Amino acid sequence: MTEKEIEKILFGCGAFLKGHFLLTSGRHSEFYVEKIKIIHHPEKVRILCSELADKFKNFNFDVVISPAMGGIVLGYEVAKILSKKFIFTQRENNKMTIRNGFELSPNEEVLIIEDIVTTGGSVFEVIDCVKKAGSKIVGVGLIVDRSGGKVNFGVQTKPLLTLDIETFLPEDCPLCKKNIPIVKPGASNKKI
Repeated sequence: MTEKEIEKILFGCGAFLKGHFLLTSGRHSEFYVEKIKIIHHPEKVRILCSELADKFKNFNFDVVISPAMGGIVLGYEVAKILSKKFIFTQRENNKMTIRNGFELSPNEEVLIIEDIVTTGGSVFEVIDCVKKAGSKIVGVGLIVDRSGGKVNFGVQTKPLLTLDIETFLPEDCPLCKKNIPIVKPGASNKKI
């Protein structure tokens, strides 16, 4: 599938938004990819995850791991397609940890699946969890790389769509200077 076809799927899901958004990274943006809109459409999830699975079908690994919450559905679907074990991480006391009840064994090889990356913060935290377990990361699969390919995880990274959407530090944000109300998308979807 081409990037244009991936983009068409995301537009068709209503996943691309324009406005003034506070990103998880703390930065501001005029555009936002609302990933939750994707999982409203299981058939679209299947298509996107099949594309991700295809990118890693020739990689040797044992486990797919994803950060909660956004990556769980996607990581699970990729693991299901590739017949691999699936686990996820979650935040406990503001620190990313492997979810209780899951474990990684030393020397297991791991594929990380995430939905959208801007700064890569969550993926870097998952990488730390995997390394602490003594496991090896073979790659990172993404639905959207919002960094324009600038984030380097130190392993092969394969996004379905790469976007170079400008983000701003709050003090430099032209949308703030225009007094455009800011929205924190995602679970809260509240004006700040």
